[in-house]
Amino acid sequence: MTTEISDGVGFRSKRGPILIALMLSTGLVAIDSTIVATAVPSIVEDIGGFSSFPWLFSAYLLAQAVSVPIYAKLSDMVGRKPLILWGIGLFLLGSILCGLAWSMPALIAFRVLQGLGAGAVQPVSITIAGDIYTLAERAKVQGYLASVWAISSVVGPTLGGVFSSLGIWRWIFFINIPLCLLAGWMLVRAFHEDVERTKHRVDYAGTALLTVSLSLLILGALEGGQAWEWNSAIGIGVFVAGAAPFGVFLLVERKAAEPVLPPWVVSRRLLATTALVSFGVGAVLLGLTSYVPTFLEGSIKTSPILAGLALAALTIGWPISASQAGRFYLRIGFRRTALIGISITVVGASVLARTASSPNVLLVAVSCFIVGLGLGLVATPTLIAAQSSVEWNERGVVTGTNLFARSIGSAIGVAVFGAVANAIYANGAGASDPHTTVSASSAVFLAVLVGAVLTVIAVVAMPATDKKPGESQAQEKTGAAAVED
Repeated sequence: MTTEISDGVGFRSKRGPILIALMLSTGLVAIDSTIVATAVPSIVEDIGGFSSFPWLFSAYLLAQAVSVPIYAKLSDMVGRKPLILWGIGLFLLGSILCGLAWSMPALIAFRVLQGLGAGAVQPVSITIAGDIYTLAERAKVQGYLASVWAISSVVGPTLGGVFSSLGIWRWIFFINIPLCLLAGWMLVRAFHEDVERTKHRVDYAGTALLTVSLSLLILGALEGGQAWEWNSAIGIGVFVAGAAPFGVFLLVERKAAEPVLPPWVVSRRLLATTALVSFGVGAVLLGLTSYVPTFLEGSIKTSPILAGLALAALTIGWPISASQAGRFYLRIGFRRTALIGISITVVGASVLARTASSPNVLLVAVSCFIVGLGLGLVATPTLIAAQSSVEWNERGVVTGTNLFARSIGSAIGVAVFGAVANAIYANGAGASDPHTTVSASSAVFLAVLVGAVLTVIAVVAMPATDKKPGESQAQEKTGAAAVED
């Protein structure tokens, strides 16, 4: 295996082209998660299907979440480069077909293709960063990647609104074509792997069972309380139908030669606790992302743009703290850094929950910024701690598991928060009433605070086995990536 080259972090370093390519790849996923929402009215007006449009988001998220652990395992078997290029290619194909879609069912089907591509791009990008950068450099790199989400949170809705207002909504998908081609070309040219080729036994049975099980369970969490009632026959049946193959999956994995989700992922304390932390991060993140704009727009009639900017403060705070996390965890360790971060998150969530009864755009923005600062110091150190505890041939599945846990946390978080809000809306004057909106949002923000507090427990449970700075360089010689001179 070749090793990483420590020539600094930045666009002008030898690894700069790879970093740019990873940021472009991440940008595909980030922008696509925000650009579609503002164009929905134009899409529905053109091709119809108003009652089905929520599936534009659910289908994409479902395909992405389900495929993450599978791609992560494959990246450990065949290498990162083939998987990320496959993901970019699939995302490109899905984007072209979405732009050519003639009906809402067709558009939803093509969004599934995009989601399957995104499921490879996001975890493999982060895994590549873990391969080619040292322990001390990874936090700064994560700051670069996180900044893409911050930029996309503003650029995505803006572009979607512009294309929608010009009557060219199909360009929200066609714009991905040059980005995909550029990212793929830069990876082909600059990123090289020296992976030992060995014969692998693909866990087809485990992959199929995991896909079916997760699809049904995530579908139940995403659509429960919206497409059907939680206590309805279909609401209960979808979880039962998802739990059954998962039970079989656990039995199959115990005998598989190369299980798609190895048992050691949950048996090792560090990996289990960091996955739980990621679960909590996902719940907190989606709770605020889903309800802050609704809260401001419904309570004090804030414009969508201003409400979006208030929420964008969260994605601005995140990369700022993520880029500085390395200075903390190299001095005080991963767990203590994450404890500082989750404490800041709790403070921000407390301020938001405490002041929700008196809506104020500036105060909400400040609260979101504080939460973002905290999450950057939680998500980055815990992910890097998990990556640094394993060798190259396990890093992909560890990264994928961590990100998958965040996706599950987001899905369950949205389901729980939605149930809380809908119960209050049902007993009040409805979503159009400002007072009811304040009550519902206050309850959701309190639930977010509870989620943040529960995440503290997961951080405390992390083992105190943090690497010392002097050990990192010797132990980081497991990367399989190199760059051209």
